[in-house]
Amino acid sequence: MNAVRIAWRITRLNIRAQMEYRVEFLLNIAIGAIWQVSVIVFATVLLARFTGMGGWDSSDVLLIPATRMLAHGLFVLFLGRLHGVGRFIQEGIIDIYLVRPLPVHRQVQLQYFPTNAIGDLTVAAGLMAGALSRSQLDWNAGRITYLLACLLGGMLLEAALFTTVACASLRFPAADYWGRWLEELLGTFGSYPLNVLPKAVGGLLTFGLPLAFVAYFPAAVLTGHGHDTGVPYWLAAASPLVGLLAYAAARLLWRWSLDHYTGVNG
Repeated sequence: MNAVRIAWRITRLNIRAQMEYRVEFLLNIAIGAIWQVSVIVFATVLLARFTGMGGWDSSDVLLIPATRMLAHGLFVLFLGRLHGVGRFIQEGIIDIYLVRPLPVHRQVQLQYFPTNAIGDLTVAAGLMAGALSRSQLDWNAGRITYLLACLLGGMLLEAALFTTVACASLRFPAADYWGRWLEELLGTFGSYPLNVLPKAVGGLLTFGLPLAFVAYFPAAVLTGHGHDTGVPYWLAAASPLVGLLAYAAARLLWRWSLDHYTGVNG
């Protein structure tokens, strides 16, 4: 509880510091929303021009980008400062964190408040509201609970991927560029049913770089397409658990990487 109080106090100070510059604060929120324009355009074209995609109705397809964006917004809000680890290493900031009493990972997350996450989440919540309103599914307590678990699992899986990149950056600072490549992949392929892609690409995005567990598999299970994903139904349904296990493994890798970190100059 003491750690939570400290984290909350630092977060409040970060927010107050950013709000000293109100125009910049609002611009950062707007940037977070504008960054998602491509997904909004995709959703608009999908609903206006097509009845479906890859055997999915357009209302079912819409649940994929809505889930991905909402999970991504939660990641940016709570764990997204991992994007900056490569820069922190190159500037020697990580070396300072190592001599402080707080865990390094927590210090990274409390470095600043991600104002752009407000814009991300606003757009994502609007898209999710639209997806749910167009859905013909019965959104009972079980489905809602599973959707919430999938959002948390997607957040943790994305955090696991970027934590792995951060671990690589502790050894090879230039690996920070892998994070940009990963973000591009999430934005490019994370909003579509993977069955419209070649099987080799779909397999790579399932077992090589498990983006399918962020939104595609959860949406498939929720909409009744869980048996047509190319993987066992139980594996698709276990997407939240996959995210949790992946994040736990990534944190263990983070601790090991910190123990073997020798500084930016070796």
